Amino acid sequence: MSNQENHVHTDEHQHHMNSHDHMVNEDHSEHMHHQTEMTHNAHVNHGESMDHSMHMGNLKVTFIVSLLLSIPIILLSPMMGINLPFQITFPGSDWLVLIFASILFIYGGRPFLKGAKMELEMRNPAMMTLISLGISVAFFYSVYAFIMNNVIKSQTHVMDFFWELATLIVIMLLGHWIEMNAVSRAGDALQKMAELLPSTALVLDASGNTKEVALKDVQVGEKVLVKSGEKIPADGKIIEGKTNVNEAMVTGESKDIQKNINDSVIGGSVNGSGTITVEITGTGESGYLSQVMALVSNAQKDKSRVESLSDKVAKLLFYVALCVGIGAFIIWLFLTGDLNIALERMVTVLIIACPHALGLAIPLVTARSTSLGAKNGLLIKNRQALEVSKKVDVVMMDKTGTLTEGNFAVTNYQTFSPKVSKEQVLTLMAALEQNSSHPLSVGILKKIDELRLTIPKAVEITNLPGIGIAGQVNGEDIKIVSISYLNKHHISYDKKLFEALSNQGNSISFLLVAEQNVGLVAQGDQIKPESKMMIEKLKAKGIQPVMLTGDNQQVASVVAKQLGIEDVHAELMPDEKEAIVKSYKEQGLVVMMVGDGINDAPSLARANIGVAIGAGTDVAIESADVILVKSNPSDILHFLSLAKNTQSKMVQNLWWGAGYNIVAIPLAAGVLANWGIILSPAIGAILMSFSAVIVAINAMLLRVD
Repeated sequence: MSNQENHVHTDEHQHHMNSHDHMVNEDHSEHMHHQTEMTHNAHVNHGESMDHSMHMGNLKVTFIVSLLLSIPIILLSPMMGINLPFQITFPGSDWLVLIFASILFIYGGRPFLKGAKMELEMRNPAMMTLISLGISVAFFYSVYAFIMNNVIKSQTHVMDFFWELATLIVIMLLGHWIEMNAVSRAGDALQKMAELLPSTALVLDASGNTKEVALKDVQVGEKVLVKSGEKIPADGKIIEGKTNVNEAMVTGESKDIQKNINDSVIGGSVNGSGTITVEITGTGESGYLSQVMALVSNAQKDKSRVESLSDKVAKLLFYVALCVGIGAFIIWLFLTGDLNIALERMVTVLIIACPHALGLAIPLVTARSTSLGAKNGLLIKNRQALEVSKKVDVVMMDKTGTLTEGNFAVTNYQTFSPKVSKEQVLTLMAALEQNSSHPLSVGILKKIDELRLTIPKAVEITNLPGIGIAGQVNGEDIKIVSISYLNKHHISYDKKLFEALSNQGNSISFLLVAEQNVGLVAQGDQIKPESKMMIEKLKAKGIQPVMLTGDNQQVASVVAKQLGIEDVHAELMPDEKEAIVKSYKEQGLVVMMVGDGINDAPSLARANIGVAIGAGTDVAIESADVILVKSNPSDILHFLSLAKNTQSKMVQNLWWGAGYNIVAIPLAAGVLANWGIILSPAIGAILMSFSAVIVAINAMLLRVD
């Protein structure tokens, strides 16, 4: 944000909120009391290729029932033809094994078979197809073995895979249950956001009486009473009373914020010492918290390119398993002339190739990184940003509110007209600024309070993007503009005074009456203590910091010099910022743009990674990929760290998830058979289960440095 370019007024703010509300509402139709369900659905990322109806409860039941069905199979059937110490056999036990195995295949294998059907219909065989291939081959080959051994009663005993079928299905279901549990834990941040809201609200009727109403029944336009220390039930506007509000649990901003009549409040924030009456402006999906949850939820559902790579690996593995399995069948049939041995090797290869851990590898990491980001004030709206971040060459930053505190204080105010006093310069500006939450506006209004001046009434107030603000006071057209407007329209001003004030690091706002320059207000801002450290660390990483601001060149240069930023572009309109971002990208550089998420929207959208910095309703701006809720510049470094660690965990999990197949498939095919080494499906299944547990644990070890 910079000078008058970024004067963001309440009505404009609401416009942005409403436009985003519409976007969010197209995707969601439930109210906040259904957020728990939405939270869960956000995590069934990998599971959607299983079965859309298979939520945690059903999966747990399926696993437990399948485990019970598998127990008699494990007790009554041999493992790879080897009689186990605990094995039980009696006349007719083979028939019992067949019955239990058939039920287990149909019931326990159903989610995998449905997932495979979906993948094949999409002509995209992947994890579910591989798993289905393994269990189907194991089952049908075992039925064939049962017929040969018990119906036809062949002289040559054909080994069945009922034991392997049971353990494979149970292990796969257990793995999916582990995945869902891990993802569910990783998504606790969403549930915690939902829990910030109270369950009821005190609604005021026309006569001023209060009635306790369930939050889901509170409507936009209704008035609610919020007592001291209570949570504000929904987004709204204060119409009576004043208080301090703690928004730390919602926005991450630790300071209590003074709230007066007409100020906006956010649902889930905590009311301070005063009792206030709030007119509700947003409930359910139109509320701030719901939008935050929708952003996190959507981020968890979107697939990154790395995850697409895991799908490609699974597809490749499917074809490799088929080719190696068929090849093993042909070679063993040629070498031994025994159909049963050849079939057994092919079946073993196809069973072992099930890459369940590969299916866990990426979703667990991305869900974990998204939840970690949410807990650390990093709302990752587009997970592609996590992958692109490792290639960032340039970080472009706005000045006011990003690198500086945005807590302006008036240091100087002057008049250039005998018809307008110095105090009138302040009051006329305040007339336009009194409904704005912009830092420059706050600085002027604080000065008005300090001097106890009366603010005249302004009408037809209009925000001028990239210019300032305009309106009418006492029938005269007035504007608050920046130096760039004066230069562009050839309006005269005292250049020496301007340079002297600018060189002190002040932001200068000019007051125009009927397009005549009648005065100025200079306001000083403080550089955020974290900004210098952040710039130094960006440079240490080989990333070039660039300042883009609509403020004047002198102020921008003072701040840039103090921070060590050499590349500075000042007095920019929003479209000029966007053009600069575009020009850097055309040079082949990967650009991250950090701005306020509103007037910087074009450049945020143009950049490879758009980062909106700032608390409050700015989180709704759809142009950013990442939102730094705490308005802390050092969170840029936290994001880069999280992205780097996420990429590292993804690569590690891909190796854990698929790497064992590099060894297991050739061994299952019998390449070391001459040395007595042949991998059985049971050992393969055990390796596979270890692999699945390892990727789950590895994902949960992801941290932000």
